Amino acid sequence: MEKTTFDPKTIRKDFPILKREVNGKPLVYFDNAATSQTPQQVIDAIVDYYSNYNANIHRGVHALSQEATDRYEQARIKIQKHFNAAASHEIIFTSGTTHGINLVANGFSSIVKAGDELLVSAMEHHSNIVPWQMLCERTGAVLKVIPMNQDGELLLGEYRKLLSDRTKLVFCNHVSNALGTVNPIKTIIDEAHKVGAAVLIDGAQAAPHIKADVQALEVDFYTVSAHKMCGPTGVGMLYGKEEWLNILPPYQGGGEMIAEVTFEKTTYAELPHKFEAGTPNICGGIAFGAALDYMNAIGFDGIAAYEHELLIYATERLLTIEGLRIYGTSENKTSVISFNIEGIHPYDIGSILDKLGIAVRTGHHCAQPIMDFYKIPGTVRASFSFYNTKAEIDALVEGVKRAKAMLI
Repeated sequence: MEKTTFDPKTIRKDFPILKREVNGKPLVYFDNAATSQTPQQVIDAIVDYYSNYNANIHRGVHALSQEATDRYEQARIKIQKHFNAAASHEIIFTSGTTHGINLVANGFSSIVKAGDELLVSAMEHHSNIVPWQMLCERTGAVLKVIPMNQDGELLLGEYRKLLSDRTKLVFCNHVSNALGTVNPIKTIIDEAHKVGAAVLIDGAQAAPHIKADVQALEVDFYTVSAHKMCGPTGVGMLYGKEEWLNILPPYQGGGEMIAEVTFEKTTYAELPHKFEAGTPNICGGIAFGAALDYMNAIGFDGIAAYEHELLIYATERLLTIEGLRIYGTSENKTSVISFNIEGIHPYDIGSILDKLGIAVRTGHHCAQPIMDFYKIPGTVRASFSFYNTKAEIDALVEGVKRAKAMLI
């Protein structure tokens, strides 16, 4: 049962990096949408692997190999339970969300044909646009865009008009990395299924805040990165319904993904190994499981409530600054604030904040179509996690005021 007790002061002690200084100032880390920080418990899991049972998996009869295999597969089961997949073999280890999307896009190359249609939302990360454009170039399929409004919300009426019997796949992020908008993915999934289309949801930005239930959503594919949710970089997972994973061909060839190889013919391994060619990021997978243990011990209900409190507080405080505009004003959003100050380039604000020890992201956030929609070069993005505090938000607000005074 998920715990709900939440104490940010105690939680901050778990993150060694929060004790450091940048440019002589205490670090204020507000770039969590890019990469979250790593608690000592996950660092310890990484050190434990390399110190005590570093070995290749699935292939050795010796003790270290068997222990590493057991820990790695236990992590897969942790991921399965966290996202409520029906079976652990529906969880494919990847290098991250981008890898998961490309795996599915590659597989659909053998399914879609000229004249078929793929639907993408207007607020996607480049990783959920470019692989599908490449697929359309290879197959002659047509890419269509679900539009959004000025609040940063998808227009569901227009989405329904785009759906037809030619629609083969719909892909959409659960949460916008640039705006923080939480998309109504259950409605998007249900409407797509009415016309027989499959759905892939990019869950990279949702996973740190929302515990997605893939069976309740009835989603066909859902993919995340561990480094967004207190885990290491270079590892993630793709969930796929078993029937879809059996249909898609392997993404890569090599060791582990085969059942039998001769020079005349190769047969492929069963799920999930069919999609896991080569030696995987063993330590990363185990540490991903440790990160899920850590976040679930804190409790996602408590995390969500506290982060929403930070979002409201930061929004109210930032809007006291004259000339500041927030992009992404949906009522249903996670703890992300993208903003600009009239007449100032976002990069300049970010550079001054860095001198004050405050880490934010500036630019188009790999979501250039969103910036084009608002006719801006980019934004300053402050993204909050459960280890951030209102005092840090106060520092951000004062830093933005200082930057404005220096730059106007």
